[in-house]
Amino acid sequence: MSSYQADAANILFDKSTDGSITLISRGSWTVNALDNVAIVLEQAFNKYSHQTVRWELSAVERYDSAGMALFIHYYDQLITQQCDVELIGATQQHQDMYRLLRRYRQEDQTPAPALSLRLLQPLYNIGKASVAFVQDMMAFLAFVGESFISFLYAVRHPGSIRGGAIVKHIEEAGVRALPIVALTSFLIGVVIAYQGAVQLEKFGANIFIVDMIGLSITRELAPLITAIVVAGRTGSSYTAQLGVMKITEEIDAMRTMGFEPHRFLVLPRIFALMITLPLLIFFADLIGILAGMFISHLHLNLSYTEFLNRLQTVLEVKHVWIGILKGPFFAWLIAAVGCFRGFQVSKNTDSIGRYTTMSVVNAIFLVIACDALFSVIFTELGI
Repeated sequence: MSSYQADAANILFDKSTDGSITLISRGSWTVNALDNVAIVLEQAFNKYSHQTVRWELSAVERYDSAGMALFIHYYDQLITQQCDVELIGATQQHQDMYRLLRRYRQEDQTPAPALSLRLLQPLYNIGKASVAFVQDMMAFLAFVGESFISFLYAVRHPGSIRGGAIVKHIEEAGVRALPIVALTSFLIGVVIAYQGAVQLEKFGANIFIVDMIGLSITRELAPLITAIVVAGRTGSSYTAQLGVMKITEEIDAMRTMGFEPHRFLVLPRIFALMITLPLLIFFADLIGILAGMFISHLHLNLSYTEFLNRLQTVLEVKHVWIGILKGPFFAWLIAAVGCFRGFQVSKNTDSIGRYTTMSVVNAIFLVIACDALFSVIFTELGI
């Protein structure tokens, strides 16, 4: 916690472990005591963006129109920087003066910006988005670091690992996902078989449909499609669950009682998904190949025996293992992003929908990027 004083005026900044900022205004906020505080606020407020800010006003002893105007200026700046601002301890006198000054503020009557400023607005938006992206990446790296420290603690103290919670999350993320994974994999197998059959039939190369189905499904399609389904189903649920816990202050209560949220909430979800996703990928391999075999028999008159004999020839075990190997990496990305966005939820219901959407989009993008990286690496290694 840091404190800055200006004569009788005083303001404290406190950053919580969940990333929120608490501002505590104290003393006499009058025209003769605000110069240094204004400088401090100008320096500090530029770095707050997309954060939860709690502004405590109950400790202000005296104030006048200058103090209230200063408050309004920086309150509007926080809103402009897309912060969620919560005012605490505002008295009826505070509210009356706020409404009076807000009604007659000169800023409300300012003319439209000049043409040059309007032309620079896209550049300003790009710069603002870039800064927000960098801040988001730094926050995610800090989250990963905290999770890694919790993982090291779990390695040193195996008894602290919550086996019951891991089993529960395996059931929710794995067993209950079997129907949608099976349906998705079956349809992917059908699509690949039909599209390949149309082309191969022109050249009388019907038997090569087995090569296409076996290699494409096991190496690429089954891992990627299964991970995308899990990201939309399980990753979003992680964000929503943790977001609701944050809104109801359950996470704050856990910290108060000495329970580390990363060890009790994040690690079980990550472990469960890293165990579950490789098994789901293997299950998707089987369903996709069976669907392709069925369509090959139906559309190309390729018998099941011929299909299986050709499959044993062309499908090496390494191709299956390559697809399964991607599972833990995809699972870590999905679970980490889902939990990270859940901890970012602020104390309003709108943020749950916003961060849940961001969780799914980020997880799917990272899964596809990771799959592309694996493809490049395996190709360069000749695997």
